[in-house]
Amino acid sequence: MKTFAAALSVVLAAAAAQAQTAPTAAEAAAYSGLHAAAWRGDAAQIGNAATPAEMKRRDAQGRTALHVAAFARQRAAIQALAKAGADLGALENDRYDAVTIAAVADDEDTLRTLLALGASAKLVTSRYDGTALIAAAHLGHDGVVRQLIAAGAPLDHVNNLHWTAVIESIVLGNGGARHRATLKALIDAKANLQLADRSGRTPLQLARERGYAEMVAMLERAGAR
Repeated sequence: MKTFAAALSVVLAAAAAQAQTAPTAAEAAAYSGLHAAAWRGDAAQIGNAATPAEMKRRDAQGRTALHVAAFARQRAAIQALAKAGADLGALENDRYDAVTIAAVADDEDTLRTLLALGASAKLVTSRYDGTALIAAAHLGHDGVVRQLIAAGAPLDHVNNLHWTAVIESIVLGNGGARHRATLKALIDAKANLQLADRSGRTPLQLARERGYAEMVAMLERAGAR
């Protein structure tokens, strides 16, 4: 069981990395207008280039200038784009928004900027019909998870794999410190600990199967069954 779980974790992590595609060096070099300014973090140029047509323009992967700025961790550019009226919830071709991009990158500063500007932590994103919270829980990005919880992310959303953030913190990690901290944050926020996977296994059963004794103890103290 542990071997299968580890293999599944590797496969899904690789799939997530492929799904969320940052601009390549060649793509970035070919950018012009608002996309180029966003990639460079040129807030002044964004103010000059932010015409209605430029604000709607997307690259070959469906990325808006905001997506590009999020991938590049250009927070001043994000602020300038928001001021110019960028759609903070826009999805690119793989259905990622800027919040989920920052969450997957473990980029707490960019996430904090986006949330302060009014970006939502509640959107359904990715090919897995998940959320930024589920993506962050999968990766054990505990600081991101705490930010998203504070921003009202849906704690009990079930993706198309039939997993919640609680389940992903268990089955897609290694039971290590950051995944335990992620699980603790979800427990403290009163996430539903009884929601089961497609096979009917609860988070407690899944943690026991993997031999994650500390997670088992945390779940038992919280009343999981």
